[in-house]
Amino acid sequence: MEEIMKESMKDNYIGIDEVAEYLGVKASTVRTWIKSKGLPAHKIGGKLWKFKKSEIDEWIDSDKCNH
Repeated sequence: MEEIMKESMKDNYIGIDEVAEYLGVKASTVRTWIKSKGLPAHKIGGKLWKFKKSEIDEWIDSDKCNH
């Protein structure tokens, strides 16, 4: 049970700058990929993009980033 809680805590939402750094691209590229390549993102408060690292990893593994 403790292991599950630790794992879920690691998958908190992160911001666009953190995702850009994780992917090695600029924040503007992340915004483009949200629209053009289906990068999984959640808009919070109508303004801020937030991401789950696990969803980003799944997106990369699914090869959707190359379409």
